[in-house]
Formats: sequence, structure tokens, C-alpha cells
Amino acid sequence: MNEQSLSHTAWDFKYHIVWIPKYLKKSLYKNLRQYVGPLFKELAIQEECRIEEGHMMADHIHMLISILPKNSVAQIVGFIKGKSAISIAWNYMGRK
Repeated sequence: MNEQSLSHTAWDFKYHIVWIPKYLKKSLYKNLRQYVGPLFKELAIQEECRIEEGHMMADHIHMLISILPKNSVAQIVGFIKGKSAISIAWNYMGRK
């Protein structure tokens, strides 16, 4: 077990998260696929989280993420999804 701890507590929270792009579009191909993986890891580090494992399928993403107890899962997932969507729109606007 990979526990994190402070002087009076120990925790090991890991969540399996699956998300699907809108309308089940098979948009996670080729160049975008290579760009999104490192982007997710960078965004997780900004929120003091760690992506333990992840798999990108053609139409959805599986992610095992370790989150600190002070953060909610919805907050972290919302941050990662929102910031990655903005980054993809800036870098791949108009591309398919």
C-alpha cells in the first residue's frame, strides 16, 4: 500500500474515473491522443494529485487517480476536464 501520512493521520484514496466526450464522438485519436496524456498529468500535479494509471480508448478515458482528502473528487475532475478542454480548444481549434 502506498500510504501518505502526516503526524496524526494516514490515507490512501484512489478513485477510478471514467469519462466520455460529448455525444460519444470518437475524437481521441492520433495527435490529440499523444497531447492529452501528458496534459492530464500536468494538471493533476497542479492540484496536488497523482494519476496512478490511465487508459485512453477511442471514445472514453479510464483514469486511476490519487486525491488528497482535503479535495473533493468533483472539484479535481472538474478542474482537469475544464482546463484540458480549454487547452485542446486553443491548440486544436478547427482540427478534427
